Amino acid sequence: MQITKEDYQLFKPLLFSLGYRMLGSIAEAEDMVQETFLKAYQISTENIENKKAYLCKIMTNLCLDLVRSARYKREQYVGPWNPEPLLLEKIHDLDPSERIIQKEGLSIAYLRMMEHLTADERAVLLLREVLNFTYSEIVNIIEKKEENCRKIFSRAKQKLLVVEGESLNYENNKSLINRFIAAFQTENTDTLLELISNNVTLYSDGGGKVTAAIRPIISITNVLALLYGVVKKAPEDFHFEIKNINYQPAIVMYINSKIHSILSFYISDEKINEMYITMNPEKLSIY
Repeated sequence: MQITKEDYQLFKPLLFSLGYRMLGSIAEAEDMVQETFLKAYQISTENIENKKAYLCKIMTNLCLDLVRSARYKREQYVGPWNPEPLLLEKIHDLDPSERIIQKEGLSIAYLRMMEHLTADERAVLLLREVLNFTYSEIVNIIEKKEENCRKIFSRAKQKLLVVEGESLNYENNKSLINRFIAAFQTENTDTLLELISNNVTLYSDGGGKVTAAIRPIISITNVLALLYGVVKKAPEDFHFEIKNINYQPAIVMYINSKIHSILSFYISDEKINEMYITMNPEKLSIY
């Protein structure tokens, strides 16, 4: 059984979905997809019965190697690290199969928490919970005993409990963000206090490339002060739009008709609990 061009079209979205969640980077995920198919074309597949599992095994192992090798680089990153935002112009224009594959576990909040997992924990969690592989299939992919895989999955779930309560209802979240924008523009303190958690945290990712807070900003007072400061310093051609980022509404800010930054949200219990502003130009250059 050979890997064909049809297989490439069929499995590419699934492999990208796996890689992007593992790595938090669009460019790296795309590179790993290409390398996966290159390896698959070069290796004899006569004894391969399940192409999906076979390709996911190659992709997973490539991503595991990259996660482990990138650990030092991530530790040296200047300031907070946010995943590379995935801009989706029209949420309803996707192929239904892609929507099913990608609808869960793709928010910025979820991907940030993935950084707290070990490489193996990321792999087992994604294969089991997002791609719905059985434990017997996962054993063959990452070459660990089933008992170990179950323990790894349990540990990963415990670490991600903090984002279990995230609201993923796109329209409800968009309505809340629109209310936040209106209250922010009119400096309506009462409404802002209603919409934002007192202990809200903002993670500002400039990557050392542009001016950004190098530590998380904590409390509604400090977060609003930073955001008002950003807006006041913005040039006349500054404008913003609500766009679909990682299947959730986010504020995309433009200067000189180019994306300057993207502000994403972690919403839970009808409140904004965390904000993620990505300004690192390397993470926005594809747009």
